[in-house]
Amino acid sequence: MSVRAVAAVDLGATSGRVMIGRVGDGRLDLELVSRFPHGSVERADGLHWDFGALYENVLEGLAEAVRREPAIESIGIDSWAVDYGLIAGGELLAEPFHYRDERTARGVGEVHGSIPFPELYTRNGLQFLPFNTLYQYRIDERVADADTALLIPDLIAFLLTGVRAAERTNASTTGLLGVGDGEWDVDLATRIGIPTRVLPPLLDPGALIGSLRPELAERIGRTLPVVAVGSHDTASAVVAVPLSSPSAAYISCGTWGLVGLELTEPVLTEAAREANFTHERGVDGRYRFLHNVTGLWLLSESVRAWEAEDGASVDLSELLVGASAVSHQVPLFDANDPSLSAPGDMPSRIAALIREAGAAVPASRAAFARSIVESIAAAFAETVRTASTLSGREVDVIHLVGGGSLNALLCQATADRAGLPVLAGPVEATALGNVLVQWRALEGVDIELEELRALVAATHPVRRFDPVTPDPGRMHIR
Repeated sequence: MSVRAVAAVDLGATSGRVMIGRVGDGRLDLELVSRFPHGSVERADGLHWDFGALYENVLEGLAEAVRREPAIESIGIDSWAVDYGLIAGGELLAEPFHYRDERTARGVGEVHGSIPFPELYTRNGLQFLPFNTLYQYRIDERVADADTALLIPDLIAFLLTGVRAAERTNASTTGLLGVGDGEWDVDLATRIGIPTRVLPPLLDPGALIGSLRPELAERIGRTLPVVAVGSHDTASAVVAVPLSSPSAAYISCGTWGLVGLELTEPVLTEAAREANFTHERGVDGRYRFLHNVTGLWLLSESVRAWEAEDGASVDLSELLVGASAVSHQVPLFDANDPSLSAPGDMPSRIAALIREAGAAVPASRAAFARSIVESIAAAFAETVRTASTLSGREVDVIHLVGGGSLNALLCQATADRAGLPVLAGPVEATALGNVLVQWRALEGVDIELEELRALVAATHPVRRFDPVTPDPGRMHIR
C-alpha cells in the first residue's frame, strides 16, 4: 500500500489549523502547516465570527501545504457546529453570527411556540442548546433574502468549489434533520417558518464535493478535489477515537467536552430527553449519543481575564502545576451553569456560583484553577454515568481525546470521579479523523470504521490514568 497525502482544514472555536496527513503502510501521521487564532468580533448588530480573516488563513495554509507536499490529493474541512453563512446570488450576505450571541434566546421562544420541545426531540433527537441552528434561522431576518444556508465547513467548501452542499454529520446539529432517516425535515422547517429553499443537498462523509475553482487552484498551487469528511469536528474526532472496548465512552475535549457513546440506534426516550442527550450523526451512519459539557472554555476564559488584570501573560502549564499541588479542600460548581456561557470575566461568575452554594472562593489562582478542573471532571463523570444508564450499556473505560488529553490533572480527576480508567489521546483526533475519511475515499475500497481506529491505535499510543482514592476532604457542591 503506497503512502497517500491529504490536507486537513480543522477549525475549532478558538483556533484553526491546516495539516498534512500521510496514510499508508501502517503509517498515519500529521504535519502541522499553519495554526492561527480566531474568535469573535463585536459588531453593531451583535457577536460575529471574523470570517474574512478565517477564510484567508485557510487559503494561505492550503497554499503552504501544497508547497511542502506537492503529492497532496484532496482537501477535507471540519469545524465547530451550528453556525452558518447565508448565500444569495453566489455571494455571502454578511459575516456569520457567533453562536454565543445573545440573539438566540428569542429564537427559542418562537420555535417552541410553534412546536413544543418534546415533539421536537422525537423529530430531530437533539439536546436543547439555545444556539442550535434552527433557533438562529428563526430570528435571522436575512434568511428571507438568501437562496442557501451553509454551515461553516460547507460554506468554506462552497467558496473553494462553487458547490452548495450540506455534509450530514454537521447538518444533524441544525435541528432540521430527521433523527431516523437523516434527511431534511421539510415539514418541520415549514412549521417554524424556515424557507426550505435554503436547505442544500445532503452528502455523506467520503463524498466528493467538487474541485477547486480555477483561480483558487492557481493560488493554492494545484487543482484538488474537496472531499466531505465528518465536517462536524466531533464527528471527525470520534472516527479517530481508538476505542479499546465495545463498552467504551468517549470525551472529545476542547472548548467544549462532548461526552457520550457511539450507538447504531437512537435512544428516543423521555429519560434521554430530560437528561438532554443528543443524537448527532456520525460517520458511517453511527449516532453520537452525547451531552455537551462546558470544557476548557472555563479555564481559558479565566486565564484571559487574569491576563487582562495583570497586563501580562499567564503561563497555563505553570498554573496547572500549581493546581496539581493543591491539597486542601476545593469547592465544585456546576460547569454547565448558563451564567458561564458568555465571554468576559469568567472568574467573577464562577466565584458567584461558589458563594451561592455557601462555599468559600479559593484564595489563590492555583486553587481556583483546581476548582475549575475538578468541576469539569465531575461533570464529565456524571455525564458518562448518565449515558450508561440511558443506553443500558455498562461503560468500562473512557477515551479522552483532543486538547484536553494533554491536561494530566483533568484526565486524572476524570478517572477518579468516574471510577474508571481514562485513556488519553490522541491530541489531534479531529484532524486524524478528517485525514482518515479522505484517505478511505481516495482508496475507493470498503474499509470499516473499526479498521481506521485500529490504525490510530497502532500509530498513536495513549496515556493511561487509573482511578485512585479521591481526596476525602475535597468538597462536592451539587
